[in-house]
Amino acid sequence: MSEPSSTGVLVLAATPIGRVADAPPRLADELATADVVAAEDTRRLKRLTTDLGVEITGRVVSYFEGNETARTPALVEALEAGDRVLLVTDAGMPSVSDPGYRLVAAAVERDIRVTAVPGPSAVLTALAVSGLPVDRFCFEGFLPRKAGERTRRLAGLDRERRTMVFFEAPHRTATALEAMAAAFGEDRRAAVCRELTKTHEEVRRAGLASLAQWAADGIRGEVTIVVEGAGETADVPTDPESLAGLVADEEQAGSTRKDAILDVARRAGLPKRVVYDAVHKK
Repeated sequence: MSEPSSTGVLVLAATPIGRVADAPPRLADELATADVVAAEDTRRLKRLTTDLGVEITGRVVSYFEGNETARTPALVEALEAGDRVLLVTDAGMPSVSDPGYRLVAAAVERDIRVTAVPGPSAVLTALAVSGLPVDRFCFEGFLPRKAGERTRRLAGLDRERRTMVFFEAPHRTATALEAMAAAFGEDRRAAVCRELTKTHEEVRRAGLASLAQWAADGIRGEVTIVVEGAGETADVPTDPESLAGLVADEEQAGSTRKDAILDVARRAGLPKRVVYDAVHKK
């Protein structure tokens, strides 16, 4: 592995996701001493520095999704010239569903040192308070807005064993939860974390269908969704005829059809609707 050749350094700085008091102690010093501060929203940066009582002495540039590609080369030039470039986004860690990846990749390609000021993260905060398993997890970011693309993305995750973390816009949360219920099963456990660390923080824990029904009336604020991974699956045949037969066996053993369908779905690692369709289309 080659050693960094540039005297410049790119610093990715986490910013509060809610309360300004949660800002990492190093953030104020980095803001005050950086040669260049690249900010997703310069107006939010101004509010943050005012709250922290910090005066920026370096150059401030905007760096957001719309100009990320165009502005990256100039920031790389500054790094190669020896500047300390600080990258901050509106909340949380840059490059995690926020601007930053392109700049990090370009800096790494040129052997420029990249470091971080660790701090608040909606992903880890939501995961920690969800009440779901945290030993293994994956971050899936925002789901596609188009229904077909969203359905395909979720279909590819239906056997995912790890706990899954998603970001979502408040006005699309109910739709996303409905799609998840269809893909993973209505009773798959999940948590909707809203306005984390803020005054009106709320964490709702329930099955996906129940959460979708709750969100249908509309919710506000920043939303992070945590979904339980698929459980252990036995060696269960998943063709419709076999599924229908397994349900029939459960019914003969004394289960109601509803309970039999749910049990077979869990054993097979399938959404309940798949087993339901197999039984009723036999």
